[in-house]
Amino acid sequence: MSSTTPTAQLSELGVSIWLDDLSRDRITSGGLASLIAERNVVGVTTNPTIFAAALATGTTYDEQVRELAAQGVDVTRAVFEITTDDVAAASDIFAGVYANSGGKDGRVSIEVEPGLAHDAAGTIAEAKQLWAKVDRPNAMIKIPATLEGLEAITEVIGAGISVNVTLIFSLERHRAVIEAYLAGLEKAHAAGHDLSSIHSVASFFVSRVDSEIDKRLTAIGTPEALALKSKAGLANARLAYELYQQGFASERAQALVAAGANPQRPLWASTGVKDPALPDTLYVTGLAVAETVNTMPEKTLEATFDHAVITGDEVSGSYEASREVLAQLEAVGVSFSEVTELLEKEGVEKFIVSWNELLDTVSAALEAAR
Repeated sequence: MSSTTPTAQLSELGVSIWLDDLSRDRITSGGLASLIAERNVVGVTTNPTIFAAALATGTTYDEQVRELAAQGVDVTRAVFEITTDDVAAASDIFAGVYANSGGKDGRVSIEVEPGLAHDAAGTIAEAKQLWAKVDRPNAMIKIPATLEGLEAITEVIGAGISVNVTLIFSLERHRAVIEAYLAGLEKAHAAGHDLSSIHSVASFFVSRVDSEIDKRLTAIGTPEALALKSKAGLANARLAYELYQQGFASERAQALVAAGANPQRPLWASTGVKDPALPDTLYVTGLAVAETVNTMPEKTLEATFDHAVITGDEVSGSYEASREVLAQLEAVGVSFSEVTELLEKEGVEKFIVSWNELLDTVSAALEAAR
């Protein structure tokens, strides 16, 4: 690697580094712009947990809360206004990155209300509202990859809106997400949308898989089971990359690409290490491969910049070994499908809890301002 820092080396390899965090303080202080300049950050992802944490601390939202309180808006509308303002402002900061990357990066994601995860029509309606309100071409609307979410993904892509598909845990669901994206592109093409302006990423979660499976392997306790600890997350994600390669090599996908469409890049999410015994850059270095996004909490980003060792492509050529890991897990008694179903359910539930915390925080602030 010729570049000097690990984050620069990742970028050189074709990995887009997106920050998994956003707050108004980060926007107004110049901190976000500094990460673009100094840490090779080329995008941002948000979720209800991130916004709940941002709103619960500091004073940077006070003025807007007072204005909203004076207007008499309800808490749901206030949250909509506050979060979309942050995403619009961050999108403006990334406008140069967006232009220089031809729309591939410079992206800022905002998630539909998590309570709509099993409501396709509600998700479609809110996705369109968020897109219209942010009103920036480099925004992305996050839609969870529930069964109902798949229908919404197709419709929203079909409307010409860029989508970050979130909460993907299984290969089966990733395959369905690729199909939903291709179906959406076909709808968009038929409706006369410019396919080159539509971008999408498929957010495949990593560390949560290891956390749940390692807990089960510890309970089994055999030498064979214990030897498999902390291997599932990387194996599962590497096979997701193989699916991406296969999915966009198909005749159907290539016809859309020929019409101007962009492949749906894999995005590695949940890349902060949960087990302190593991290397803190494990889910960065172990998933380094071209045409991917790695969305990192700031702690992981700083660890990567400080001491990650980037040796090149760690994914291509790992597929057979990865399949063997998944087969061995089943052999020792871990049901991978059961784990991924549980993680999707828990993922939606955790975001709903965070959303309710966000509503409570803003509701209290509005009341105080009134």
